Amino acid sequence: MIRNIVLLFISISLFFVLLYKYVPVYYTPLMAIRSIEQLRSHRELHCRRHWVPLSEISEHLVQAVVASEDNLFLAHKGFDFKQIETARKEAEEGKKLRGASTISQQTAKNVFLWPKRSYLRKGLEVYFTVLIEFIWGKKRIMEVYLNSIEMGDGIYGAEAVARAHFNKHAAELTVEESALIAASLPNPLLYNSAKPSPYMLKRKTKIISLMDKILKVDFRNPKQPEKPSSKTRK
Repeated sequence: MIRNIVLLFISISLFFVLLYKYVPVYYTPLMAIRSIEQLRSHRELHCRRHWVPLSEISEHLVQAVVASEDNLFLAHKGFDFKQIETARKEAEEGKKLRGASTISQQTAKNVFLWPKRSYLRKGLEVYFTVLIEFIWGKKRIMEVYLNSIEMGDGIYGAEAVARAHFNKHAAELTVEESALIAASLPNPLLYNSAKPSPYMLKRKTKIISLMDKILKVDFRNPKQPEKPSSKTRK
């Protein structure tokens, strides 16, 4: 019985991972959860999302999210073990908990799982991260990430946030706008890229500085250098 359940889960998960390698991800579990939260709090139901190919998203935004979220994105195979170990040590020392998830892990969680932390979800996150790294590759992971990640209240993806917050398309985002969006990602329901707080403005400046220091992520260049900067995430 258990063997059949496991085989069924593996078959279904492989089917959807293969499907999403080619088909846009229009709706995710997080979007459904947020919609339920809106209904429960008697707020207007809204879910803005506009899928666009990676070629129609500003290179500045790609660079900004890599600089702020995972500047070893091109080098690792889905997991940044150095950051995981650092986060573990800081937790043991009683310091504030911080995330050590890579863009690949965040994408796996956003597309296939739920946001609430648990050992089960973390285990499944590892499983799906391995699958998408192997089946999708970095370019597709970045494309799905930038189209599905929560970027504001009821706002998902680069095109949606560009229209809602900057009245333009994702391809037209500037360096500063991209850095502001990246600065909001740790908590897009608290931080608004359209109305940045002093903390966000400070964070924006730091992200722009990091963007100048890390390897330029250009997925249109087939000869991307193998090893990007070894600087760790801040």
